[in-house]
Amino acid sequence: MVEPVGRQFRYMFCFNNFVEEFKEQKENLALALDGLQKEVEAAERNAEEIKKVVKKWMEDANSKIEGAKPLENEIGRNGKCFTWCPNCMRQFKLSKALAKKSETFRKLLENSTKFTKVSDIAHPQPREFLPSKEFTSSKSSEEAFEQIMDALKDDKVNMIGLCGMGGVGKTTLVKEVGTIAVELQLFPVVLMATVSQNPNVTDIQHLMADKLGLNIKKKNTNPGRADLLRQRLKQVEKMLIILDDVWKYIDLKEIGIPFGDDHRGCKILLTTRLQAICSSMECQQTVLLRILSEDEAMVLFRINAGLRDGDSTLNRVAREVARECQGLPIALVTVGKALRDKSEVEWEEAFRRLKNSQFLDMEHIEEQKTAYACLKLSYDYLMSKETKLCFLLCCLFPEDYNIPIDDLTRYTVGYELHQDVESIGDARK
Repeated sequence: MVEPVGRQFRYMFCFNNFVEEFKEQKENLALALDGLQKEVEAAERNAEEIKKVVKKWMEDANSKIEGAKPLENEIGRNGKCFTWCPNCMRQFKLSKALAKKSETFRKLLENSTKFTKVSDIAHPQPREFLPSKEFTSSKSSEEAFEQIMDALKDDKVNMIGLCGMGGVGKTTLVKEVGTIAVELQLFPVVLMATVSQNPNVTDIQHLMADKLGLNIKKKNTNPGRADLLRQRLKQVEKMLIILDDVWKYIDLKEIGIPFGDDHRGCKILLTTRLQAICSSMECQQTVLLRILSEDEAMVLFRINAGLRDGDSTLNRVAREVARECQGLPIALVTVGKALRDKSEVEWEEAFRRLKNSQFLDMEHIEEQKTAYACLKLSYDYLMSKETKLCFLLCCLFPEDYNIPIDDLTRYTVGYELHQDVESIGDARK
């Protein structure tokens, strides 16, 4: 009985010792918390993902330190009591509470030493599926969206094709589908890759691997990368892969996408201008995205042109310009932004140029004439020749290519775009 009885006497007669121990343990815990907080902030600046156990420890430490404030206030009121103070029972209870809190601080402090690192490299969030304001709803897009979402929830459908003319908004729509699929947690993994007219299998493989956090650079051949990518994707029970801008049949095995009997949980959503592609890829569900109605087109156009309700004259000309865009969102957006804050004369001139635009020397242009005319008008409204030349230089790179600034700098210097600078470094800036 000596030890427990002695402990009770210590609570009574060693009050100041318990106060000192309490303050020391609290200070040590606060210092550990501050050091860990700095490590966490450094990791967050590097876009790393903080470990859950670290977050939990920090929350507990903060909570315990905040919860100790009443005890500190009680110490202040109690002062340095002598052994036989009149209110010895109060001192006894406070000493016991201080000892208990000190032990809590000590255990938390011990746990903090187990953290060899506070974070992991964050799994890259696909940038296509971040919340976006680009999506403008229309009757056609709403119908297409509902059909795609129904097909995604149908276990019998694993290949979906979204078909529509160029500039109608296919890419924007499938990005919205990807965003909603992520938010609703329909698929643990949602990947998107642009295929384009001249698909580069290596680029598609690297793009998908990067989004999965998979290193395939050690493989020197497409088949080797495909095998590694296939093994990684088969570890995912359910996934959605979006293949944008498909112009011809794609061999999924060549890329490394497990599909069909190889992986029943994999669904493919592709976009194409050619309905025949949906047939050749054996899409179980083909969704057609139509152009905007005249009223929908005018709403989208007014938003991008910044038109006010009261400006009746300009609105009349704007409706004529919007009609020339023929319901194509890409045309409505680019022309609207190009004509924003322009005079009525400039609007009328834009209408004339759109109406009379010709592309006689371009093949397969008839269906895309409107989109090309509107994009050219937007280009013509770029303010300076330097901006136009920079744009044209960018056009020389492959579609969806990540253009290195250093390469672009050399070309612009070669074209004497920066005659007023003294060094390549200044031109780069």
